[in-house]
Amino acid sequence: MKKAIIIGATSGLGRDAAARLVADGWAVGIAGRRSEALESFRLEYPSATIYTATMDVTREDSIPALDTLINQLGTPDLLFYVSGVGQQNPELDIDKEITMVKTNCEGMVRIVDYFVNYVRQHKESYKQKAQVAVITSVAGVFAMGSAPAYAASKRMQSTYLSALAQLSRMEDIPVCFTDIRPGFVDTAILNPDKHYPVVMSRETAANHIMKAIKQRRRVYTFDWRFRALCFVGRFIPRFIWERLTCIKN
Repeated sequence: MKKAIIIGATSGLGRDAAARLVADGWAVGIAGRRSEALESFRLEYPSATIYTATMDVTREDSIPALDTLINQLGTPDLLFYVSGVGQQNPELDIDKEITMVKTNCEGMVRIVDYFVNYVRQHKESYKQKAQVAVITSVAGVFAMGSAPAYAASKRMQSTYLSALAQLSRMEDIPVCFTDIRPGFVDTAILNPDKHYPVVMSRETAANHIMKAIKQRRRVYTFDWRFRALCFVGRFIPRFIWERLTCIKN
């Protein structure tokens, strides 16, 4: 039985991913801030092996909770970090900016680093490399004036995963990394008062996420329209991009 820990499984894509893994016969440890949502998920699948842990990734006490899940599952095959905060913030409300940085950057670093070090210390338990998957965003490819902290934090996540991928080779740590970059998905993270182009359903997004995880893709952007957008975006000079004031979303 394969084993996965999903951080940020109380709703949205994290919950959908947990449900897909349970359906495929995985044992899962699910974590998030709302204990009642975690327990509701566990009760929904009474015959499955599910452990829960209430945690806030921005707090240091999230590590003991993670450690408990690891001990309950034993040598997890997958750590999936889904926790994230995203908001447009052209007003530069400092509380919003700092919250995004703390959750998307500090929280991810705290959780992912602990897991990588766990794998480093338990090499003999892994016949196949463990996998770390993180939901980043196509927003990390671009500097977005309407969402500075969100775009920057997502780029940081991608860059950090790339650095960890190199480090794992340098230190012979049996772990691989999957950077999952969705476009607009119909989840609570989208502002209901805004119009977003090419919004995909949660079900479609979950299909893409499972593909990325099962195929152990290093980087997976979905769907093809956003892959094309990211490809074209690489060739736009910075001085031109910074003058595109029509970019709002």
